[in-house]
Amino acid sequence: MEIYDVIRGEYLISTNKALLDFGVIHGFLSRSYWSPGISPDIVKRAAENSVTFGVYHGNTQVGYARVISDRTTFAYLADVFIVEEERGRGLSKWLVQTILQTPFLQGLRRWMLATKDAHGLYVQQGFIPLEDPTIFMQISKPDIYLETERK
Repeated sequence: MEIYDVIRGEYLISTNKALLDFGVIHGFLSRSYWSPGISPDIVKRAAENSVTFGVYHGNTQVGYARVISDRTTFAYLADVFIVEEERGRGLSKWLVQTILQTPFLQGLRRWMLATKDAHGLYVQQGFIPLEDPTIFMQISKPDIYLETERK
């Protein structure tokens, strides 16, 4: 997979998986509202099967997002975060803009995501609520990572 890098001042956004710090990624995701208790193995497997975007301040990873996509018609944006210490610098907005401008993710018919608390961020980038939510369906297992840990 090709690598896409964008630099802004002291910050880098990169799709280079070799740069990912899974300690940072797992540490955040395992405490997030959307993937509580997720295992390090699942975080790594999800990254391996997605287009990943790391945000770096120097050599330190400070943010992350991944895109699940066929890179032709559809993409789902997931696991978007900036660590607490780096918030308030416009990094999440820059991250989403960078993702949407990535050359090998152009021409897609549909982008989707789910969020409880960041609607303002995504509306700025062109995301809107579902026009007709009745045509969408799901299988939802919100506690699957917690159940896996108990076994």
